[in-house]
Amino acid sequence: MLKEFSMFIGREAELKSLENLYGKEGFQMLVLYGRRRIGKTALLSHFCKGKRTLFFTAEQKNDTDNLRSFSRAIWSFFGERDDNPTFDSWANALGYLADHCPRDERTVFVFDEFPYAAAANPSLPSTLQIAIDHTFKRSNLMLALCGSNEGFMESEVLGYKSPLYGRRTSQIRLKPFDYQDTARLLGGYSPEEHAAYYAVFGGTPYYLEQIDRSLPFAENVQRLMFDISGILYAEPQMLIRQELREPATYTSVLDAIGSGATHPKQIAERAGIDPAAVSNYLSALVRLGLVTREVPFGEDPSRSRKGLYYLSDPFFSYWYRFVSPYIGAIEAGLGEAAAKIATQGDGFSTYVGTQFEDICRQWLTNQARAGNLPFLPLEIGRWWGTDPSIRERVDIDVVAGNKTSGHLCVGECKYRSRFNESEAIQTLEHRATLIPGFKQTHHVLFMKGEPSSETSRKAGDRLDLSIVTLADIYLDVTEQ
Repeated sequence: MLKEFSMFIGREAELKSLENLYGKEGFQMLVLYGRRRIGKTALLSHFCKGKRTLFFTAEQKNDTDNLRSFSRAIWSFFGERDDNPTFDSWANALGYLADHCPRDERTVFVFDEFPYAAAANPSLPSTLQIAIDHTFKRSNLMLALCGSNEGFMESEVLGYKSPLYGRRTSQIRLKPFDYQDTARLLGGYSPEEHAAYYAVFGGTPYYLEQIDRSLPFAENVQRLMFDISGILYAEPQMLIRQELREPATYTSVLDAIGSGATHPKQIAERAGIDPAAVSNYLSALVRLGLVTREVPFGEDPSRSRKGLYYLSDPFFSYWYRFVSPYIGAIEAGLGEAAAKIATQGDGFSTYVGTQFEDICRQWLTNQARAGNLPFLPLEIGRWWGTDPSIRERVDIDVVAGNKTSGHLCVGECKYRSRFNESEAIQTLEHRATLIPGFKQTHHVLFMKGEPSSETSRKAGDRLDLSIVTLADIYLDVTEQ
């Protein structure tokens, strides 16, 4: 385990937002959501320290059991006997809470895993809406609705068709740490080690907390993922079984994406399912936050027919790329041998290179946030399309642009020790011309190692060319 692990290194903005909301007068409603293991409950628990708080967590039980548990939480909160009778309805329970909370003191009411309670009682959002409008609004409550099912929280809590629409006064979608905050948490590693850890574990606090700093990288990966007793060995499978029906089919879809399938038809073929049904499975995985749909830079996601699907988190990308295919071997006691294949060699290096592209896009976003770019990007992503000169699909790893100002930034990512740097720059320059509508283009070559003297000289002589190394990307972290 990481010693003195503090997930709040990367949550300063969220904690400040919570404190600001707490300091406002009258009823306030926060909607906090994000993928499982992302640290929602820990964030709220940390925030609620020293505050008058009723913290209730719903479970995947029937409505009667959840209401009984909520009733006990209320009795305990007010110092009553917890064997008092269960409230006969959620409306009465919520009304009792609002009526008995002091008006001269702020009370925080955390309703964690709200989607579980709403799944057992579909009328609960309407019941809560009525309570907010008729009793909570007159109280000094700060209500925090929290959930892991991103799709549910966005449609059934935040969506305009939801009974709760318009009631929230603040919302936070808690995301994994980016590469920089992940490195700040881990500390003490070289840029290459940081990149490897991020490529495998991503930025999910719970996964990072399992890393033992006294062990080398490969051994950490082996004991956590390639051992049947490893705490992360069955993590994705447990999540799928917990959140979705037809876990076997969803696992096949994720295996297909993890192996490199990105187009719906291709995913359906590898997963062995009806192409007409694959969109429903993909949509469910997108709502859960496990899969993301990307379109080429500059295209409208709602209209583009070029959408491709990727696993949205490095941990799941790694698990379905390297762990899932070796489950049989791991179960047979060959986890150590499988881990060696999955943590070294060309296959692993290529995988880290793919994640390096995302790290570079994050770096560019951070530079924009810090005001270090000559323009404000309105969109950052990647681009792919047909090059008419060769009649083949080509890709640009990093693209950022602002059509209003006419500025475009394109980047090529090379996570390898040796390659033809001049050729990479020339290829990038040509591909940049395939994106129309921009007056000024800046080119960036992102590299794992240091550039040659010729490339450094070339970048020094040109205003439209920059070289960014892995060491540059992790510079702010390693200097701390």
